[in-house]
Amino acid sequence: MTGPTLPLLAQSWLQERLLLGDRGAFPVSKGGDAAARGREARIAIDLHDLGNASPQCSSLTRISDGKIALRYANRDLDEARAALIASASHGGWPIARDTESLALLTLAERIAASEIPVLLEGPTGTGKEVFARFVHRMSARGAGPFVPVNCAAMPEAMLEGLLFGHRKGAFTGAGETREGLFKAADGGTLLLDEIGEMPLALQAKLLRVLQEGEVLPLGATKPIKVNVRIVAATNRTLADEVSASRFREDLFYRLNVFPLVLPALRARTADIAPLAFGMLLRHGAQRALPSWISPGAIASLEAYHWPGNVRELENVIRRAILLAGDADTLGAEHVVFDPAPKSPNPLVASSASDGAADLIQSRHAVPEARIATPRTAAPSAAAPSSLSDVAFQSEAQAIIRALDEHGGHRGKTASSLGISERTLRYRLASMRENGLIDAGGAA
Repeated sequence: MTGPTLPLLAQSWLQERLLLGDRGAFPVSKGGDAAARGREARIAIDLHDLGNASPQCSSLTRISDGKIALRYANRDLDEARAALIASASHGGWPIARDTESLALLTLAERIAASEIPVLLEGPTGTGKEVFARFVHRMSARGAGPFVPVNCAAMPEAMLEGLLFGHRKGAFTGAGETREGLFKAADGGTLLLDEIGEMPLALQAKLLRVLQEGEVLPLGATKPIKVNVRIVAATNRTLADEVSASRFREDLFYRLNVFPLVLPALRARTADIAPLAFGMLLRHGAQRALPSWISPGAIASLEAYHWPGNVRELENVIRRAILLAGDADTLGAEHVVFDPAPKSPNPLVASSASDGAADLIQSRHAVPEARIATPRTAAPSAAAPSSLSDVAFQSEAQAIIRALDEHGGHRGKTASSLGISERTLRYRLASMRENGLIDAGGAA
């Protein structure tokens, strides 16, 4: 069973932590580089071949955080190999069987040995934070802190204080001194997720940190030295954002030393089965919970187009575990995919083939701050059910009319509506999620 998977399990990050046993018998562990470099403890996988005619069902069981039992019948060899790959990566390590994914991981391992910044680009939900953590673990900083922050999750003023810290009394409400995430990540890695959302003023301050290796907390007069590696992630194409004057060119070249582009899940079908078993290990694979995935369910998963990428796959597996109830195996009948976003007034049909793309931040966005806008609106499919629905539809129609009048220029549209470009971005994202505009941004 292990023959076809040996090349996949031979990756250095797996070799150093993987211990394979046979029916409970394990070779004596001699430790290794993993412990010396501060990585997680070994993972022991107990393999049990049930044979050809065994009435027993294949199963994958998480005995403890460091031990997994994999029992398989010969009729389930394909699924068992996927389960083995998932088991070997248990603990937050990347799960990969697709050749392109493995090539990216090999490249990431080489990059990790250096101190250069890393830029991760790819659609939402493709696992950029997992890759960022992988770079951290494989680096000499692996024993240091890994600190992730979402740059799109908070207002500019709060983000600045969170990143660089502040002194007591630096602003209203600053009742005590805070060190900031750069200081918290000293000696380790700081992940700046959704860096394309960072305001231009903060981009300038981030550039100084990268150049000088020091931060100036709010209200302070003396900078503080920090030793932090930056990994930046975005679902936009930063080169396009630079062309549209939404991202600083000098910061882009500081970050773009060695970019890694993560493909959408539908472009790496070979990863789907191992990822599905990885989700099963995380959320099931225990007593009274399903412990296997049937070939029919795997076929159904591999035939789907995954607009939500790995994040959607996790939703589907968690839902299947609930629907399976007392069943030992997740079957095709338990696989229920996320419904397409419903809209009371679908001005443009939602693009199911590219759900990870954003109208304003996809790779297909029109450059120079211009975005595609629908020229006509479809008639209302259903009457609004509440005043909030009426307000939402009216606002969406006003935004679309303004975009049309200004040829899709976002800056002019925001100005004419009396709102900021940042607010317009949020409104467009909400409209996309509700199916009121095309997620793919096609002209």
